[in-house]
Amino acid sequence: MTLPPGAARGDDVNLAALTAPTLDDFERVAAVAFSGLPEEFRRLAGDLQLRVADFPEQDVLTELGAETEFDILGLFQGVGMAHDATVPETGQLPNMIWLYRRPILDYWTEHDESLGGVIRHVLIHEIGHHFGLSDDDMIHEIGHHFGLSDDDMEAIEVAAGQSPSDQL
Repeated sequence: MTLPPGAARGDDVNLAALTAPTLDDFERVAAVAFSGLPEEFRRLAGDLQLRVADFPEQDVLTELGAETEFDILGLFQGVGMAHDATVPETGQLPNMIWLYRRPILDYWTEHDESLGGVIRHVLIHEIGHHFGLSDDDMIHEIGHHFGLSDDDMEAIEVAAGQSPSDQL
């Protein structure tokens, strides 16, 4: 959320003057979320580049079979760690995580979670793909290995299309 000019944190804020978070705001929130992850997790993430766009490109939507541009909150694009040694480096683009602002904002408005929490969960989920984990693998591996909170684990499960009770 972008504060109106002259408003400082902790000041009374005129809600009518607030604007939607910008792409730059999302990048800052994601950078803070990443810096708050366990050090081993960040180290293994390596040189991932973070990108923010309003929506996924049409070719991404088509490839992933999305019904609408709001169906994808984030995307890992590149060569995951599990396959890195098998792909020649010549011409290889950097590994990137995309966060999609408008779908994340839409999701956020429908759930009782902070925007920073949603961005953190999407970021963790996409880093899991960088590690070479499928959605199902993430539920069992990431959180337990890296000591993520129960809230983060629940977010990973939801992102993978499973509710926490499905694990019982």
